[in-house]
Amino acid sequence: MSFVGLFLSGAVLFLNSLMLTGKAEAKSVGVFNLFVGVIQLIIPFYLIMVSGQHHWELYNYASIFLFGLTYLYVGVTALTGLDGRGLGWFCLWVAVIAVVYTLTAVIHFHDAVSAITWGMWAFLWLLFFLSNSLKMKIDHYLGQVAFIQSWVTLTIPSLLYFLGIWNTPVVNQIWLIVLIVSIVYFCISLFKFRLPIQKSNERLEGTDLRRI
Repeated sequence: MSFVGLFLSGAVLFLNSLMLTGKAEAKSVGVFNLFVGVIQLIIPFYLIMVSGQHHWELYNYASIFLFGLTYLYVGVTALTGLDGRGLGWFCLWVAVIAVVYTLTAVIHFHDAVSAITWGMWAFLWLLFFLSNSLKMKIDHYLGQVAFIQSWVTLTIPSLLYFLGIWNTPVVNQIWLIVLIVSIVYFCISLFKFRLPIQKSNERLEGTDLRRI
């Protein structure tokens, strides 16, 4: 049932990426964030209630709340026009928690795919913090990262789970490569994103010197 929530998270993140790149209207996307955010709170509450209350079960189900609360916060912010700084600081908190999940996947579960996935989510939440709280002009880059992650960390893994082949050795090896290639693309895109900013700053500095 938790994979159903991840499946819906893929849809939300896909729409949010279009909103960030200016291809979708914020309020309409905000409504969908609210819908899925509510579902992402109901699902973990149900799973916790019917679980054996083992600490690792609670650990796994609690992670779903991170997505649900983020979507609710994004939806309310988009619909009401609230200042995004609060959302950004919340995303920073979630990014720190995601780092803990990343380290746990490596140290305790020895699961490279889960570790890289959580690391990618931590990076995404960090970008939301930089955009909303520090007001860095990175929305287009953030949209690109969100678009790719909506497919490679949420939508397609959920579909593969529904098909019963997600945790097979072959799929794990393939998906490890997919995630690594995605990270390489993020790094290359970040370099390309920063380069125009640096050139723009150099032109501005040159203009100021000519004025002097």
